[in-house]
Amino acid sequence: MLSTVKTSARSLRNARSVASVIGAVRTKVSLPDLDWDYGALEPHISGQINELHYTKHHQTYVNGYNQAIEQHAEAKAKGEVKKTVELQKAINFHGGGYTNHCLFWKNLAPEKQGGGVPPADESDFAKRIALQYGSLDNLKAVTNAKLAGIQGSGWAFIVKNKENGGALDVVTTANQDTVLGPLVPLVAIDAWEHAYYLQYQNVKVDYFKAIWNVINWKEAEKRYLVN
Repeated sequence: MLSTVKTSARSLRNARSVASVIGAVRTKVSLPDLDWDYGALEPHISGQINELHYTKHHQTYVNGYNQAIEQHAEAKAKGEVKKTVELQKAINFHGGGYTNHCLFWKNLAPEKQGGGVPPADESDFAKRIALQYGSLDNLKAVTNAKLAGIQGSGWAFIVKNKENGGALDVVTTANQDTVLGPLVPLVAIDAWEHAYYLQYQNVKVDYFKAIWNVINWKEAEKRYLVN
């Protein structure tokens, strides 16, 4: 009887431990609200692409991240080291997908809401672009070249490098890896097929050219000045 009582008490403590870890380790995420309707970026990005991209692909990363952190918390509470290591890969992948897409939606805007309008010439952001790249068009060209060079799926980011005096760099990542540490993302461009294939098919360079018409440079400048 005493053994049974001890076992029950131990099970209860373990259950409470699992529950407390789940609540404390990470917070679940949800889809962010969009600032525009699905069709608002046409003709540059179709409404059908935006709807599928947002409701299916981004939602998949939300679901995958939430499931992975819950399973990771349970495995950690139970001391299942191997499983926690395996789950960390899923957390990184889905967490990166969630983060990258949140950046992506926010740095897009319909033309009637300022999409594609360059930063004002007198702004610190515009001056930094001119200093490093000569012009905004040159920065776009460098970014497009980086995008075209991505093998398979990935992202291109225009970033502010805080370790290099606030220099503007263009970096790429594979799959759903995101930029971290001293690199502050100003513009994030999705180079996965789901971002363009329904409209541009295999001519992804046309998508890379078109997307600049709906880039929200005000958002990019805000990120540049705040961070």
